[in-house]
Amino acid sequence: MKNIQKVLLPLSGTSNAEAALATGLLFARQFGGHVAALHVRADSRDVAPLAGEGLSGAMVEEMMSAAEREGARRSLAVRELFDHFTAGNEVTVTGPIPPFHTNPVGSATASFVTMTGREHEVITFRARLCDVTVVPHPDSGDEVSSSETLHAILFDSGRPVVIAPRRAPATAGRRICIAWNGTAEATAALHHILPWAAEAEAVRILYSGDYQRRGPEARHAADYLAIHGIHADLLEFGNTGETVGASLLSACREFNADMLAMGAYSHSRLRQLILGGVTRHVLENAELPVLMSR
Repeated sequence: MKNIQKVLLPLSGTSNAEAALATGLLFARQFGGHVAALHVRADSRDVAPLAGEGLSGAMVEEMMSAAEREGARRSLAVRELFDHFTAGNEVTVTGPIPPFHTNPVGSATASFVTMTGREHEVITFRARLCDVTVVPHPDSGDEVSSSETLHAILFDSGRPVVIAPRRAPATAGRRICIAWNGTAEATAALHHILPWAAEAEAVRILYSGDYQRRGPEARHAADYLAIHGIHADLLEFGNTGETVGASLLSACREFNADMLAMGAYSHSRLRQLILGGVTRHVLENAELPVLMSR
């Protein structure tokens, strides 16, 4: 099954970028696909409106120049990391539209493009025509909450997002856990994980009374997978004294899962950010690739 052919990999800097590249490469090789690395440089002209806020033209000009220098430095660092990674992993670098017919399963190609604009808009628009977007793991809980780009992809691309772990995984998509709570978001994740689940060694559906919402039960999700020729066992997770998010990750570790699929933000995003929630906990603490869908 070669459903995953284009993996978008936005790189805003070098933090956790190598682990994201490794995750994207695992996916691309599994399906004989392509890793499309994308770096978005901020447009220094976006500083110009500050001239109307009491700053002189000379001050704004200097700010624009500084922003341009910083953008050039960051772009160079990201490109050097990409070149080092692809050379070290013997990945053929092509143009943005590679010859896919030459990519057998087990191999992959990669490309690198730099664009100028607002990062969350550029990446979201490009993600709409990719099979999956792999994003580097944010460094801190604050970045998870405020990551405009991650939220934009989740809410506006219509495509699944995989948050890569902080450390490069040895495998991804061989032992899969699917978090099920009956929501439309969980349903989207179930559909988006199908290409991996069809190739996986083992699949487990995780459910909990504390996590379940109005909608189909976990056994119905298992029946749906069975129609696609995918066997999945069921496990009710939950540990006294642990939050739902912590219990979910504990169940993944017990299964030796190397990938988790789940819906994002079953409640409103605002409530999630204020009160925490399963999505936030998993984003901050997962040590395996996490596919999220809306």
